[in-house]
Amino acid sequence: MAKDIQQPIVLDVNHMMSDIVGYQYGIDACDVNGLSEAASIAQQNVQKNRGTGWLGWMELPYNQAEIVAGIKQAAAKVRENFETFVVLGIGGSALGPSAIQQALNHLHYNDLPQDKRGGPKLYVEDNIDPERMAALLDVIDIKKTCFNVITKSGATAETMSQYLIITDLLKKQVGEGWQKHIIATTDMEKGNLIKLAKQENFDLFFIPSTVGGRFSELCPVGLIPAAVCGIDIDAMLAGAAAMDERCKTDDIWANPALLEAVLQYIAMQELGANVQVVMPYADSLKYMADWFCQLWAESLGKSVTRKGMAVNVGQTPTKALGVTDQHSQLQLYTEGPYDKVITFLKVGQFRNEFEISHGCEEFADVAFLGGKTLNSLIEAERQGTEYALYRSGRMSQTITLPEVNAYTIGQLLFFFEMATAYAGELLDIDAFNQPGVEESKIASYAVLGNTNEKYQKKAEEMKNRPASKAKYTL
Repeated sequence: MAKDIQQPIVLDVNHMMSDIVGYQYGIDACDVNGLSEAASIAQQNVQKNRGTGWLGWMELPYNQAEIVAGIKQAAAKVRENFETFVVLGIGGSALGPSAIQQALNHLHYNDLPQDKRGGPKLYVEDNIDPERMAALLDVIDIKKTCFNVITKSGATAETMSQYLIITDLLKKQVGEGWQKHIIATTDMEKGNLIKLAKQENFDLFFIPSTVGGRFSELCPVGLIPAAVCGIDIDAMLAGAAAMDERCKTDDIWANPALLEAVLQYIAMQELGANVQVVMPYADSLKYMADWFCQLWAESLGKSVTRKGMAVNVGQTPTKALGVTDQHSQLQLYTEGPYDKVITFLKVGQFRNEFEISHGCEEFADVAFLGGKTLNSLIEAERQGTEYALYRSGRMSQTITLPEVNAYTIGQLLFFFEMATAYAGELLDIDAFNQPGVEESKIASYAVLGNTNEKYQKKAEEMKNRPASKAKYTL
């Protein structure tokens, strides 16, 4: 292990605070302290219920030795027998694996020759666009491909439609033994996929019943694709455990996830900052922003409190990439509405360093770059963006990963999950359901003609909505 693998990630909230960005726009430390009692109750509620209800994800950094051993064994078998590994899933079943792969492997992993890659190519098929399915089948040899089907319910239309297409092709092109090309990741006790897996004798891994999809990256959902692609899953879990320890105090100023939850709560509820822009200054962390967007939006965007009172709360997460989106979005962030918090993801030390060559000496505004590094340039641009936001009275914060490795990524995942749980408590909403998503699913199945009584009722209900008017269609 690298000597700095045990370093903690750092949350710097200076530019969230009013004594830095100005009392008109920032958060006063007194307001943070004023929430000490509420924050303590939130922290205690989460901690006392860990491992139960929908808080099973809090125990994932621990007690998985047997599961991890099985994952490593299955991963070794995949690496030995297949050239390609395809994840069939959506939502948390896809965003997490994509984020981890982007963060911890070569940015052009699939394009490397096999001897440099060291494992099978990875494709994460997180949509049902027919052109995307056709494109996948154009670039893989199905006889040399293993498919990881991930759905807790076994009734996810997107994933199970992919399953039906792929298994039909496997039966036709592989024939006897096609089942060896499938790894199923699903609920231990219920659902269609567990029945199919046992019927067909697929390799089988379980999603704990107390772990929801968007909190599932540290269970087999995320660990299997990571292990197949050579990522150190033990270090990921160790990093998550280290962050868990930091989050066990009810002292706001000592618990990074609790501080994050309190600050975002104040930003939302008191300052009208209903948008959080996650802006990594590293291509490796680009998809971590996508993963966070689902976690934060689906958990906190709720219409009622746990007591049923209408509130319609939530902070809209969106993503930007430094430095790319300085040239597309920053104008809005510096001069548009005061409704955003910018969260920078910073890398302390990149895994590569590139010196900028000397040249163009006749052009002073180009020549000065010679001898500097891309590393120093990207950090200078992050600091410049931070300063521009500061000058405009806009709140920002920075999460620094000393380096991007499995240990720091494990910390980052768990930090965001804990902050989400604490924020849900402060907002007094259920952070672990998604009724708005369920409504969409039911309506979709009704449109497709599912004969289940529930969907038939929804189909009738949908017929009664106002008809579209021609004058509004151009």
